[in-house]
Amino acid sequence: MSLAYLHALDCQEPHSDAIWDIAWTGTDHTISVSADGTIKQFDSTSGQVLRTLPPHPLGLNSLSVSPNGRHALFNGIEGLTCLWDLETGEIVGKHESYLRKGSDATEPSWSISLNPKGGTYASTGGSGNVTIHSAEQDGFGQPMATLPSGRNKFGMQCMHSPDGFSVALATETGQIYIFDLHTNSLSATYTSHAMAVRSLSWSQDSHLLMSASEDKRLILHDVRTSSSGKPGSGAVAALSGHSSWVLSTDISPDGRLALSGSADKTIKVWDLAARAAVSTIQDTGEVWSVAWRPRPSGSNASGAFVSGGEDGVVRWWRAAGTA
Repeated sequence: MSLAYLHALDCQEPHSDAIWDIAWTGTDHTISVSADGTIKQFDSTSGQVLRTLPPHPLGLNSLSVSPNGRHALFNGIEGLTCLWDLETGEIVGKHESYLRKGSDATEPSWSISLNPKGGTYASTGGSGNVTIHSAEQDGFGQPMATLPSGRNKFGMQCMHSPDGFSVALATETGQIYIFDLHTNSLSATYTSHAMAVRSLSWSQDSHLLMSASEDKRLILHDVRTSSSGKPGSGAVAALSGHSSWVLSTDISPDGRLALSGSADKTIKVWDLAARAAVSTIQDTGEVWSVAWRPRPSGSNASGAFVSGGEDGVVRWWRAAGTA
């Protein structure tokens, strides 16, 4: 089986350096952050820049968008976290997470994730823990809870489940931790990967978690299955086919397909039921981020996605036979 995806559009004003994270919002806009320090908001039908902010002096590496497409949370490599109102263009929250002195010292955030229910966001960094912060404009960034993984290993990415009940953490040593946000406790540990986990993606029903790793594999986990902590525990499928690190992944809104972007300069589309790649797209450089278009109202189709990578160009792709 094959499923063709065609190049639909390039952005009109590319970033001057690699795109490190990207999101396609429910308002049909695309948000991208780059190593050049900029964040841009694009119209996904024309590729035109709608808004951008003055460049940050250092690269921006992590991005999270609210389900309603109103806000984008983004983070710089030194740990400055900002909340951007996508309707007004204003920064409505800013938190310097890299305080170094006295009892107020905190670790720099590396990856951030907005809680879909609102009110809080999660961050991770060098300690390998997850910190829950206030996302309210009053007291934005204030730490509210620390969720320890029990391992002092660098946190590569944290991501809330769509139902807002859990947050997953990926680490540089290949472990994945899932925390229950009702109890602020560790609920599962997966050791499916042999190398750093670069990217995570949840299914919309919050039952499945996909991980992408430097070991060149993607692993699909069923989080409803109890985890014993043994290698492969909780894994329901291992997807292989990339020839280098897998840097990004996303599960389609209907749960049928998954995307992966790799350092081998390709994007793959995976049929999750068949456990096989159904399309391979050659790109111009390393593909650091991929994101499906949110499901249109009343539709189950996985008709389009967006990608960003080494060359700084935002690219939109559509399934053959769709407009």
